[in-house]
Amino acid sequence: MSEIVISEIWSELKRYVNTVDRADAAETIVSILIDHDSDVDDIREAFKGDSDIKRALTVYLDNDRDYAEDEDAEDEEDEHDWED
Repeated sequence: MSEIVISEIWSELKRYVNTVDRADAAETIVSILIDHDSDVDDIREAFKGDSDIKRALTVYLDNDRDYAEDEDAEDEEDEHDWED
């Protein structure tokens, strides 16, 4: 299913999601799209008018960046262990 179809479904269904729960729901949508190999730019384009998805995408990318930095730090520690 394309990001545009998902965007249309989300715009119709989000009115049934409590306002306080929309951030979590949007994060789930973003995670599902990323897990199914959607490109970040395609998600941005399809959901360009939706602030909930934009925030969720930012959170996802920030978390992904933090995870990558943690992995790099662990790799550096492993390299130092081998040098001793």
